[in-house]
Amino acid sequence: MKYLLVLLVLLFAFWIWRNNRQNDERNDNAPKTRAPRGPVAMIACAQCGTHVPEAEVVQGHRGRYCCAEHRRQHEASVR
Repeated sequence: MKYLLVLLVLLFAFWIWRNNRQNDERNDNAPKTRAPRGPVAMIACAQCGTHVPEAEVVQGHRGRYCCAEHRRQHEASVR
């Protein structure tokens, strides 16, 4: 009976070890994090002067803005 218990404990330990090893191999194959990008151009809002990334700029007839509300305000005040 005690040999059966020892065998079960060994099998359980082997099963845990094998699962941990497989998880580590899966993590090694996982895609690596991307390298950080370079600097981003910052554009000043024509209404408030806040600098925002070029990708987030709202283009207007009289300049570039940080949001649509500032575009509307600035273009209404210039008329």
